[in-house]
Amino acid sequence: MNAGTPPPDPRHRRPEGVTDTTVEALGALSKALETAERARGALYEFHQLTGSADLALDDAVRLLRAAGHGRRADQVEREILGRNVIPGHWTFQIVEEYNATYYDVFRAIEREIRQELAEGRDHLHEAEMKAARRTQGHPDHTAD
Repeated sequence: MNAGTPPPDPRHRRPEGVTDTTVEALGALSKALETAERARGALYEFHQLTGSADLALDDAVRLLRAAGHGRRADQVEREILGRNVIPGHWTFQIVEEYNATYYDVFRAIEREIRQELAEGRDHLHEAEMKAARRTQGHPDHTAD
């Protein structure tokens, strides 16, 4: 921050002794976690879309039977309906394993490091950027 720039709101103000490099490191760690959050969202989207596709097969099977294609309806029921997406796993299990093996650990370590290095304060880099970029006196650029 520049000398004349008012500081961020107290909740996002860097604690005494926290260096620029530490703020930058915490920002990089936070950005990495946000990217993992997006990956997790994509995984949930994959889970929901795959589940929706599986449920839509009920209509396909019903319509194939109604059209006189019982052999093909049987094939869809037997080979696709309820199938594992990877050996031994449905999508919910992939989501659970991602959360337990990667996401929960990542989140806990990020929180632990933030607590140790910045008294648990989040988004210090962004808050300082906001403070530096806001127009003084403009009602839509307040610190709060």
